[in-house]
Amino acid sequence: MKKIICALLFSSLTIVGFSQNQRINDLKQKLAIAETDTSRVWILSNLCNSLTGSNPDSALYYGEKAVALARKIKFHKGEILALSYTSGVFMSTGNLPKALSTAFEALQIAESNHLEKSKKWPFVFISSVYKSLKDFPRAISFRKKALMIAEADKDTISMSIENRSLGAMYIDVRKLDSASFYLNKALVLTNGKGNNLIFLDLGDIQAKQGNFTLAMEYYKKVLKKTDQTNNHRNNSHLYISIANLFKNKNQRDSSIYFAEKALEESQQIHFKLNIIEASTLLSELYEPISDKDSYHYYKLAMTTRESLFGAGNIQAIQEMIALEEERKKEAARAKAAFQNQLTQYALLAGLALLLLIALFLYRNNQKEKKARNLLQAKNEKIQLTLSQLKSTQTQLIQSEKMASLGELTAGIAHEIQNPLNFVNNFSEVNTELIAEMKAEIEKGNYDEVKALAKDVEENEQKINHHGKRAGDIVKGMLQHSRSSSGVKEPTNLNALADEYLRLAYHGLRAKDKSFNATLKTEFDESIGNINITPQDIGRVILNLITNAFYATNEKRTTNNENYEPTVSVVTKKEGNKVLISVKDNGNGIPQKILDKIFQPFFTTKPTGQGTGLGLSLSYDIVKAHGGVLKVETKEGEGSEFIIQIPDR
Repeated sequence: MKKIICALLFSSLTIVGFSQNQRINDLKQKLAIAETDTSRVWILSNLCNSLTGSNPDSALYYGEKAVALARKIKFHKGEILALSYTSGVFMSTGNLPKALSTAFEALQIAESNHLEKSKKWPFVFISSVYKSLKDFPRAISFRKKALMIAEADKDTISMSIENRSLGAMYIDVRKLDSASFYLNKALVLTNGKGNNLIFLDLGDIQAKQGNFTLAMEYYKKVLKKTDQTNNHRNNSHLYISIANLFKNKNQRDSSIYFAEKALEESQQIHFKLNIIEASTLLSELYEPISDKDSYHYYKLAMTTRESLFGAGNIQAIQEMIALEEERKKEAARAKAAFQNQLTQYALLAGLALLLLIALFLYRNNQKEKKARNLLQAKNEKIQLTLSQLKSTQTQLIQSEKMASLGELTAGIAHEIQNPLNFVNNFSEVNTELIAEMKAEIEKGNYDEVKALAKDVEENEQKINHHGKRAGDIVKGMLQHSRSSSGVKEPTNLNALADEYLRLAYHGLRAKDKSFNATLKTEFDESIGNINITPQDIGRVILNLITNAFYATNEKRTTNNENYEPTVSVVTKKEGNKVLISVKDNGNGIPQKILDKIFQPFFTTKPTGQGTGLGLSLSYDIVKAHGGVLKVETKEGEGSEFIIQIPDR
């Protein structure tokens, strides 16, 4: 395994090292031909960032040149970027106080010049310093601020980087679910291609969960990938992860090999954090086999830790954090004072304005009194007109309800007539059978009496059946005709639609015996019961079906004999919505009036046949159910009204 990984590592780092050198050479060429100082600042800053992981001395040189040039030309955005990248160099080499002070300086420049987007860079490096200090709450907080700016700017690359960094921090605090969440977001943002650091962190998650084989697969991906910039710092991270993996698998030799590689990479750039981690790991690995080597690495770890986290450094950092907190408080106090001053100015301006208005009102007081009296008279007239209009509206609504009730009553009469006919017919037959039974009793013909009694019993059962049917019809109609309580209840929508289709048809037939139409239904049985106010939705369905019959009857009276009136009712479930369609093959609705049909009091029916409130009320009822009522029509071919309500 070690030989395979080493071979992959050598080939990968050779190619990636070439890629890194090529990028640096390209930046140097661009620097040589840069035409503007702002371009030179950007290029110098990127050289600083690119060299941080491989040559921190050169990185610091380019970073300081970028800062100096940006200040000379007063290029604040460039100065913030250059300071942020320079902070990264200081952090990489273990100068945490300098790294934090430089990042805070960059943040202050961004805040002073209201460069909100530029705050992202100092946020990133402040977060990195806090991570180095194991202050993960602050580190995560600043990373999330950087992520918010990247998301607001829709900067996909930065969003991927910040999500990956948050994932790595959650690994450090052993919140692996959160770590996976952010790392997978970073992976998606790279279109699934990922990069070395993402795959390295995903491997670390698997390693911490004990999935050593899957962890090694991720580490191999890092070794094989050659399309990302590599450096000593990233190499040391990778070697430490692999060394820890072999340690957990009790393969000490392989673990020592990669820990020494990690230490070597870290020492080349004086990367103290990983020097501490690698030497600590080596001390633990050598402890059972060599006290001398174990002590050597232990001493190296302690010396490096003291230089990085010694009392002087920590005190300097704490003082710096305190100063930054005080600066923020002072800025907040200054902002509050400025806001108070603005408020005072606004109050003074408002007072002056009020004085001007008072003067104006005083000079025009008489005119206003006269205008007020005139306005009052007009208001009284308007109120009277409005009262009359409301009264008329109430009468029209009542007229519409009575018309609907008449049609519904006719339908009920037709529906209930059938069971009543059965009851009457079987009652008459039973009367005759009882008379025959009496005659047979007198004759003593009891066999015939028993047969007649059986017939009477069967007829009584039929009378009872049809009597209950009539009772159910009356009971159902009473439920649907009573005033709506507005309370929703589980309702069989298919049964409701079918019932009102038949009632509307029989209602029209009761008024016009010559009218016939083809009725088509297509009900989606998967709908089941849904929560609606049945009286209200029933009125909507009845209104749409009655209008459909009216349209087909109107076309029948003016069309040739080949025309066959057809009305179809369809229910369908689509996702979390239910659709009820009422379609006719009438004359359709002209386009010029299509946008008016849902307006109150608009109707195309002759005077006395409609108030124009049916569709308006239907539209409001459906809207109150959280749905929509829409229409699709083609002039000369018909119309389709569609009710769409939530399935809940």
